[in-house]
Amino acid sequence: MDWTLEVVIVPVSDLDRAIAFYRDQVGFHLDHDTVNEHMHVAQLTPEGSGCSIVLGSLPSQNEMTPGSLRGLQLCVPDAEAARTELTSRGVDCSELTTFTPDDGGTFFGFTDPDGNTWAVQQLKVRGESPLIPHKARGRFGA
Repeated sequence: MDWTLEVVIVPVSDLDRAIAFYRDQVGFHLDHDTVNEHMHVAQLTPEGSGCSIVLGSLPSQNEMTPGSLRGLQLCVPDAEAARTELTSRGVDCSELTTFTPDDGGTFFGFTDPDGNTWAVQQLKVRGESPLIPHKARGRFGA
C-alpha cells in the first residue's frame, strides 16, 4: 500500500500576510483560499510537489503556535539558483552550506514572517528525474 504525505499544516498568525509570502515571494501556487462562516483556509503547493501546505483558522491549526514549525524541507536541483530567485523576491535566506560534495550535501534556509523555518536541499537528480512529472518547468533551476 502506498502512503503519501500530501498536506502539512503551517501555523501562522496573519493568514493574508502568509499567503502573500508563500505565493508572491517563495513562489508556491495558491490552490485555493476558502473563506466562510466557519473558517478561512488556504492551500499552497510548491512547483513540482505532491505535498502542499495549509494555512488557516481550523481548530487543529489554532492548536499550534504560529512560528513553531521547524525544519520543513524543500528539494531543488540547483540550490544557488533557488537562493538567487528567493532573494530577488525579498526572501531573507542563509548562505549556501555544503556539508558534503555529494549530491544532497548542499543546503540553505529561510524563515517565514512568523518564524517557521525551512531548509532547502540541493538534489541535482531532481532536475533529471523529478518525482512528479509536469510540463511547466522553470522554478528553482529546473
